[in-house]
Amino acid sequence: MAKKSSIETNNKRIRLAKQYAAKREALKAQVRDTSLPPEDRFQASLKLAELPRNGSRTRVRNRCEATGRSRAYYRKFRLSRIALRELALIGQIPGMTKSSW
Repeated sequence: MAKKSSIETNNKRIRLAKQYAAKREALKAQVRDTSLPPEDRFQASLKLAELPRNGSRTRVRNRCEATGRSRAYYRKFRLSRIALRELALIGQIPGMTKSSW
């Protein structure tokens, strides 16, 4: 189980990323727009830099829904490899069986 502080920090980052997503995207579009004067583009980049760092989507870490583990994360199941194996062995994931050959 991951530390509660790590999980809560990540949840805060998820909230901030959702909150600032539209504003961040609008400012990025202004910065990329070559038809605007360079002064306006520079002002937009300064406003973008003023936004909180944790409001960026890239700072969000994928974590296991069951344990909070950040490594060996399967996106399809939103679980870590350990939690996925445990759930598969007790039959909680339909169609998944332990392989043997």
